[in-house]
Amino acid sequence: QVQLVESGGGLVQAGGSLRLSCAASGRTFSSYTMGWFRQAPGKERGFAAAISWSGGSTYYADSVKGRFTISRDNAKNTVYLQMNSLRPDDTAIYYCAASTRLVVAAINYGMDYWGKGTLVTVSS
Repeated sequence: QVQLVESGGGLVQAGGSLRLSCAASGRTFSSYTMGWFRQAPGKERGFAAAISWSGGSTYYADSVKGRFTISRDNAKNTVYLQMNSLRPDDTAIYYCAASTRLVVAAINYGMDYWGKGTLVTVSS
């Protein structure tokens, strides 16, 4: 079992930046693929970014590529999402997730554990 707690959400103006953090506890963090997903108002939850257990591979949705950066610190059991050049359509609840699958399989077939989410609001 893995417990995930997100932090760092808030209100930011368009063009601004935020850094989300996800602290994990439970089983060995470094063995998990980690990801960030988001759910905008009135929409289904969708993939934003993912990172392999070692941090050597990262994947991004086209909508965030070049603006968001996912990273992890296995010594601190934490995964981050640096979000730059934020736009109003980035407004969403952002969820941290963990999977025992390799990154591509985790993105395609689902994550095993989820946090409760943190709200990011981007004003125009």
